[in-house]
Amino acid sequence: MREPSHEILTVAEMVAADKYAADNGVPSLSLMERAGNAVAAAVLRLKSAPCPVTVLAGPGNNGGDGFVAARLLAAQGWPVKVALLGKRDALKGDAAVNAGRWNGETVALEPGALDGAGVVVDAIYGAGLSRPLEGAARDTVAALNQHPAVVVAVDVPSGLHGDLGRAFDGLCVSADVTVTFFRKKPAHVLMPGRIACGHVELAQIGIPDAALDAIKPSIFVNGKRLWGRAYPKPDPLAHKYARGHAVVVSGPAHATGAARLAARGALRIGAGLVSVASPPDAVAVNAAHLTAVMVKPFDGANGLAGLLADKRFNAVAIGPGVGVGEATRAMVYAVADSGTAAVLDADALSSFAGETEALFGSHLAKSVLTPHEGEFERLFPGLLKASDSRIEAVRAAAAQAGGVVLLKGPDTVVAAPDGRVSVNANAPLWLATAGSGDVLAGFILGLLAQHMEPFLAAAAAVWLHGAAATAFGPGLIAEDLPEQLPALLRRLYEEI
Repeated sequence: MREPSHEILTVAEMVAADKYAADNGVPSLSLMERAGNAVAAAVLRLKSAPCPVTVLAGPGNNGGDGFVAARLLAAQGWPVKVALLGKRDALKGDAAVNAGRWNGETVALEPGALDGAGVVVDAIYGAGLSRPLEGAARDTVAALNQHPAVVVAVDVPSGLHGDLGRAFDGLCVSADVTVTFFRKKPAHVLMPGRIACGHVELAQIGIPDAALDAIKPSIFVNGKRLWGRAYPKPDPLAHKYARGHAVVVSGPAHATGAARLAARGALRIGAGLVSVASPPDAVAVNAAHLTAVMVKPFDGANGLAGLLADKRFNAVAIGPGVGVGEATRAMVYAVADSGTAAVLDADALSSFAGETEALFGSHLAKSVLTPHEGEFERLFPGLLKASDSRIEAVRAAAAQAGGVVLLKGPDTVVAAPDGRVSVNANAPLWLATAGSGDVLAGFILGLLAQHMEPFLAAAAAVWLHGAAATAFGPGLIAEDLPEQLPALLRRLYEEI
């Protein structure tokens, strides 16, 4: 099964794609006709019978798309009126051409234009809007968000920044469906923009895929199209040692559960062997709870370094439950100095608050850092606030750290030092539960042990984490997540 196109284009890259199409013989007027047709088709799918439609048309090309949709819906027998922002004779280019082809009712864009509408097509502004809504547009959008009509947005909901995924000053259209073109924009996947967009439909309108070769996008919707070819599939001639030996560093006796959650996640996702490296006081409790996962005693940073000198241990996760402080920093240095692929999570990150230069000076090229927003702030103070978006913040963090950075959230962003970024969109609400991050660390660890490249391993683990939570449903606890993997992996192996 082939997933939809997974590249994400910024507003500037989408402009470049449009230009590429025009430069290669695709008339812009035909692009607008196909875009309007895709919007009209979305309306027809939403309603089983014609109902009154109001098309809110702006002064640019987004409004032109709206005029096309209005004409095509009217030709199907739907009662349609267009509410235009500004004067008709002020329209230019393709928008003016399609306004001239519209022979139906045209009224001024204002809240009263919504009266009686069963469907509203929002074609006021697209992804290129660079300022807050104002005047009649603002008043109409505010009224629309209180109106019972089904709302179909063109490109992005009006008032939503196409790159940042948020409204300029808190107000944008809240759509049921958004129809966008060629490739998704950051606003379609970043929160809270993803909520404002509703269901996103991606329409191909004639822009050649070859445009991507010229643009070279580096942001992707997380999914099998991104990492499927690199995902480690079982080899009938292989054995457990070929699938790697993962190690999870345990905390003290009173804080061992997090490491065991990570270890089970690593084992379920396919690591050939998994061990919990346990301090002396935690050996008994870990051994009492573990069966297929082995226990390897160690004492302090020197003991961990000695354990990792055995190169059969090819991936390590440290952080869950280990505690914050100097002892943890010393163990992280031992992991970094070993050259082993690593997941640095939770306490392993917080232990470096205010001392990040020492961490980033370590060998992190094979590492994945997995902070939530609080931990991200401790490692990269002020970066989230100073950056235009989560995408740019995490990309800058990865470049600074010299390793893969994964910022957890409902729109988890993974970035590599080379600039590649994935944005995840499959995490359900019930994934916000204690221990789920420990399981995610284990999923990443298990894929690193199987020699998957860190950026793709992190992206694949995040996607499977969300898919596992969705498969289980409400009532999920962290222990349930690894148990969903067998069925998910069976399907995955059939599809990739």
